[in-house]
Amino acid sequence: MKILMIGDIYGALGRRMVATGLQNLRNKFNPDWVIANGENATGGIGLSPRHRDQILKWGVDVITGGNHNFSRPDWRELFADSSRALRPHNLGGDDLPGKGWTMVESAGKPPLAIVNLSGRIFMEPADCPFRWADTLLKRFPPAVAVVVDFHAEATSEKIAMAWHLDGKVAFVAGTHTHVQTSDERILPGGTGTITDLGMTGPRDGILGVSRQIVIGRFLNGYSERFQSAAGAGVLEGVLIELGNDNRVVSITRIRVQDELGGASCEADSNN
Repeated sequence: MKILMIGDIYGALGRRMVATGLQNLRNKFNPDWVIANGENATGGIGLSPRHRDQILKWGVDVITGGNHNFSRPDWRELFADSSRALRPHNLGGDDLPGKGWTMVESAGKPPLAIVNLSGRIFMEPADCPFRWADTLLKRFPPAVAVVVDFHAEATSEKIAMAWHLDGKVAFVAGTHTHVQTSDERILPGGTGTITDLGMTGPRDGILGVSRQIVIGRFLNGYSERFQSAAGAGVLEGVLIELGNDNRVVSITRIRVQDELGGASCEADSNN
């Protein structure tokens, strides 16, 4: 089984990169499933139901989330309408709309389970992601491969989660920092991991934000409201290949750059 995991989609440029680049990646690598983090897809903060539907239409099978999932007033609608859009399950547990786990199935493809959790270090208050990971794994059939999107700030916490789940899941992908790491590896128990998938969005901003605004905040101690950067785009992530035993046999980092910048397409609205 091949799984393509895409790093945090940021704003209009991120959506454009998915709209224009994902089909090429599907044609080149032929993944069985595509998972993308979409918590920054609408204006850099949150995910609207409309943009959720666009991203799914463009070929993403499941959209994972993060700490910004609750930043928009329509977040209840986002999770009420689709089990293919997840939120970190340890932000609200079973009590809030939405969930942080799902299983996708399709004729001719092996099933895949997805878990979405949030870290606690330098992040909003959350329940223990390690204990929730153990709990959620019990909700899947034992023979089904599981991938985890761990949306966290601290590299130590993300690496600890990978070791905690070694031999229990197929892959642990860190998200949130928007900087792709080069530490992809297969742990002794067969679980693959990378500390951060990276970002799908403005290549020449600062973590997706206009660099002038961010530099101004460092210089002056304050700034205008963050805005998505313009210019060239980048799509980052990993392609994972599993063997018949659901252990990772290969991890390929993906980085697609696009110099078109202002190219017009359906993804160009920042609303």
